[in-house]
Amino acid sequence: MQAKTSPVYQIFEQQHQDAKILFLALGKQIKSKKAIELQTKLEFLELFTDLMDKIHFEDQSLGSDLFLPFKTLKKSLRKTHHLKLVGRNLKARKAKSELGYDSYKDYLRAQKRKIHKEAFDLVVGSSLKTWDDFQQKAQLSSKGIKPLMINTAINQLVQEELEFLHHDLKAPLQSQGFRDLFESLRKIIMLENLLIQLGFNPIFVSSIHDEIGQLKENLKPWYSNHLAFQTLSGFLAEKDNISKKYMEWIKELKEEKISLSSEIEKQAFELLKKVLV
Repeated sequence: MQAKTSPVYQIFEQQHQDAKILFLALGKQIKSKKAIELQTKLEFLELFTDLMDKIHFEDQSLGSDLFLPFKTLKKSLRKTHHLKLVGRNLKARKAKSELGYDSYKDYLRAQKRKIHKEAFDLVVGSSLKTWDDFQQKAQLSSKGIKPLMINTAINQLVQEELEFLHHDLKAPLQSQGFRDLFESLRKIIMLENLLIQLGFNPIFVSSIHDEIGQLKENLKPWYSNHLAFQTLSGFLAEKDNISKKYMEWIKELKEEKISLSSEIEKQAFELLKKVLV
């Protein structure tokens, strides 16, 4: 008797199909919106392989190795997303100060061309066979998996993220710590939503789930500020003479980062106390 495919594969299959459509669209032209959408889809597909890896711990070819062909593309698409956030920051700054930042705008435009070319080359240089192979192997890895195995694997992955945060996040948080916190919260939310979608009981009570989601949302302004500060610093490092408007802007970004960091750090450690009880 042939083993049944797990319901989690049905969710994977839809996400995979959506991702493949976006991939084909980007093969014609790189658009930031579609690139960000594909990045989100790839994040779920990678999460699926993490889940399979936890279940098939004895055979990585049925787990995390499935996503290896897409890691470089995902990284490239993330750069597109980051640059989009930096562009929004520039737009907000121009509206607030009513000043022109033409040289910086030109710098970002050049960065965009470079990043989009990198993503486009990756898309057109790859084959649809990679996507088809991924789907076939994912289907194979999903066969014969019982509901309890999925439930257990998801809970293990969430616990691993919480333990990582508990052991690795130390006050005061550095920039890498904030990035790690954001990624862990994103993964935890996706895992719990997947758990609920599959018909299992949630890990956290609704109030804690809401707090986790709110902290992740609060991290977005910090992340945007961090990217803006990092990119503007790189731009100014190439200048011999820096005008007053740029000096004031970089100063304000630094002050804003300190303020955001302090508040998020407080929220993060208060939340960890609750979920690690």
